[in-house]
Amino acid sequence: MESLCKLVFAVLLLLVAGLVDETKADGMISGTVYCDRCKDGSLSLFDYPLNGMKVTIACQDNTGQVTTWTEVTTNWFGSYTVRFDGNPDLSRCQAQLSSGNGQGSTADCGAVAGPPQQLRLMFRMFDMEMYTVNSLLSQPAKPMSYCSTSSPSPRPKPAPLVPSPPPPSAPFLEASACPSQNWTMPEYACHWRFVQPDTKVAVAFGLIAARRYGTDMSLREALEGRGDVYRALLREGTAALLNSYNSVMFGYPTANVVYDMNLALMGSQRQALYTAMRFRRSNSGHGTIPCKLNPCN
Repeated sequence: MESLCKLVFAVLLLLVAGLVDETKADGMISGTVYCDRCKDGSLSLFDYPLNGMKVTIACQDNTGQVTTWTEVTTNWFGSYTVRFDGNPDLSRCQAQLSSGNGQGSTADCGAVAGPPQQLRLMFRMFDMEMYTVNSLLSQPAKPMSYCSTSSPSPRPKPAPLVPSPPPPSAPFLEASACPSQNWTMPEYACHWRFVQPDTKVAVAFGLIAARRYGTDMSLREALEGRGDVYRALLREGTAALLNSYNSVMFGYPTANVVYDMNLALMGSQRQALYTAMRFRRSNSGHGTIPCKLNPCN
């Protein structure tokens, strides 16, 4: 029995050592570029992700000198990811839209670049650092015609005799982010939109996911995944998918959830871990966005 315990302990040490070696000395940055169609400096229902936009990542030292500089182009979902080898110091970096945007497919929304954004540390493990960036905004020359550019002067109103009821809320338009365990609770079952607990993972995420997880696993089973990186990726990706269906203000559009999920499944174990942590961070609302699931009647 003692020899068996020693053997198991040795195997665990080898696994941990392999994971440390695999994830050592890397820095990764990810973000998204949106078209701010109303030119109001914030994301709204009318905004959409921009592909083909050039983003500059610049890092400075203590004296203000630029020590690291690179440029990346957004994909079809408006997302970009940059990897730095050698574990550089990314704490003084910022991302901004490059000059020269606003041509070709981005011509209608590349006239004005929004402000640069500082990097935010999302995850650190085994000398691997993962950063995210608040959405970068690109604006057209003029706001769209349906955007409200001015508001009428307020007129005094007589005090009502009885308190006015609050206006009806639109939950789909409210910012909400819920962790995976919330989506497994029966009292929140009515908030599943477009998919159901018995929907197959292969149907929700496509052929690449079917090859990894099979064709019989349901989304309910996916939310209970434990044990390895890929089950954690599926659990957090499923929660992100449900959050994206439930709130248009969730950090990931639905298409981005599916795209990043499949991209992680085609990449290395390190990329799967990175994507799982990004999903988990968004599902937690980055510590500022609450979960607005009300118990079903």
